[in-house]
Amino acid sequence: MRNTRSLTRRTVLAAVSVTAAFTLVACGTDGGDGSSSAASSPASSPASSSSAGAPDAAGAHNGQDVSFAQGMIPHHRQALDMAKLAAGRAASAQVKDLASRIEKAQDPEIKTMSGWLTSWGEKVPAASDSMAGSMPGMDHSGESAMPGMDHSGGSAMPGMMGASDMDELSKASGKDFDAMFLAMMVRHHQGAVDMAAVEKSKGAYGPAKSMAGSVVTAQTAEIAEMKKLLGKN
Repeated sequence: MRNTRSLTRRTVLAAVSVTAAFTLVACGTDGGDGSSSAASSPASSPASSSSAGAPDAAGAHNGQDVSFAQGMIPHHRQALDMAKLAAGRAASAQVKDLASRIEKAQDPEIKTMSGWLTSWGEKVPAASDSMAGSMPGMDHSGESAMPGMDHSGGSAMPGMMGASDMDELSKASGKDFDAMFLAMMVRHHQGAVDMAAVEKSKGAYGPAKSMAGSVVTAQTAEIAEMKKLLGKN
């Protein structure tokens, strides 16, 4: 009888020990998972917060960026006005091809810069602003005040044609048009390159600086092309 009780007690104690052991293991496992989850959660949170709070570098712009867009839009528009005349007035196929390329390059840039100004809450120049008579630095005769000249009325954008220049070009045709167009567009492009160089140096908005770099590269190449057509070195 005593042996039977003893055996029963040992069996119960063994069962209790096994149950306790399983309970401890289970608790330890749950605690480990919880600790791992808690440890990993805070680690990812700061990174997410930092990423969300990081400034958008492409979105930063300054006054120079605004000036670049507001100046280059009417500058480009006048180039387009000049280029559109070539289709019906130029004699040279090379001049017509150049004019077509100018249109294809500059029209999209006008739209892009207008979008920037709109997103910044700045004024987009009106189409009439590309007319020589409405540009700053023009005297009462409509002639453009070029860099280096004394002009109390303000500083004209470099390379812009005066009203009389545009009128003369619109009346020319054939080889006379070709020579006049090339000479004027060289001057116009050089002005755009100067404006773009300032943007590259003083601008802050990445896309605007990138466009300025493209303007310098493309229009410098076209200047060389036009000088060659004019017979200049």
